[in-house]
Amino acid sequence: MLFILLFAACSQKQDTITPPWANPAETADTTEFDLSAIQQAGELIGLTLSGPDTYYMYRGRPLGTQYLLGERFAKEIGVRLRIEVCRDSNELFARLAAGDGDVALLPIDTTSHATPGWTVGDGKPLLAEAIEAWYQPSLLEDVRLEEKQMFAQPLVRRRVYAPMLARGVISHYDSYFRSCAKSIGWDWRLLAAQCYQESTFDPQALSWAGAKGLMQIMPGTADHLGLSREDLTNPQKSIAAAVQYIKELDGELSDVHDHYERQNLVLASYNGGLQHVRDAMRLAERDGHNPHVWEQVKPYVLRLSQLRYYRDTLVHAGYMRGQETVEYVDHIRQRYMKYRKSAR
Repeated sequence: MLFILLFAACSQKQDTITPPWANPAETADTTEFDLSAIQQAGELIGLTLSGPDTYYMYRGRPLGTQYLLGERFAKEIGVRLRIEVCRDSNELFARLAAGDGDVALLPIDTTSHATPGWTVGDGKPLLAEAIEAWYQPSLLEDVRLEEKQMFAQPLVRRRVYAPMLARGVISHYDSYFRSCAKSIGWDWRLLAAQCYQESTFDPQALSWAGAKGLMQIMPGTADHLGLSREDLTNPQKSIAAAVQYIKELDGELSDVHDHYERQNLVLASYNGGLQHVRDAMRLAERDGHNPHVWEQVKPYVLRLSQLRYYRDTLVHAGYMRGQETVEYVDHIRQRYMKYRKSAR
């Protein structure tokens, strides 16, 4: 009994003693993850919703007013911005309260800690102060103008080539189109028509979104395909990598059995993203249309720029600038018909 009492007393005493080598800040029981911890981790986690004024993906590049503003602030404090897209505001604020993010990049609360209207997670007063010190109303106008100017200019800076070089010759790269198209079962002239739409056969073509070369491959896609970024402007390697990507998309759309329709959906996915196309297919099917027919999916690609559609529970990838994707497929098909008459 005496031993037990002595042991209990020693245990209680030890619980109240902080060893001389310990850092009180390190031993404190706290769940706070404020500014310095965010900077040490190198990442600011922003929670937001999909939409043109918040966040969306465009040809592999993240855009949206709140995203661009958040990206500037993240750069200001020396970290990268990671975005977590939530289904709705209820999920967003529940996740913020649970500590799944640092700040809600959603300008709905103008009385919050943050001047842009962002809501900062609990236990982050220094982060809130940093946002207040950084933000100026002119910043919001700056990012809106930046995005507007992006879409005001041509997507791709390229030279203008004649539709065909000579009778029966579409481009300098016809031999590459012929050899590569065989692996995906495409008419080489359809691949050539796609290349014209991407770059007008300019191997040095550069998109403001970051895509390069004949087939306008994004650096991230090049990494995925094993294409060196130095080879993005190499005509033969660009075409081969694009065909590899087309083959992947073709496999992802293998449930579409009609070859012609699958080609159209692959082209749409190459331009607008597979997940966006799948969203449009689900919406079309829900409304009683055939999700495997491009002409019946196309209206829903366009509608994914409307709030009631891109926030639908069937939609996984959110907002989409669908007009460009629809025009992309249509223009390729039109040019392909001309090539079929002029080249063999």
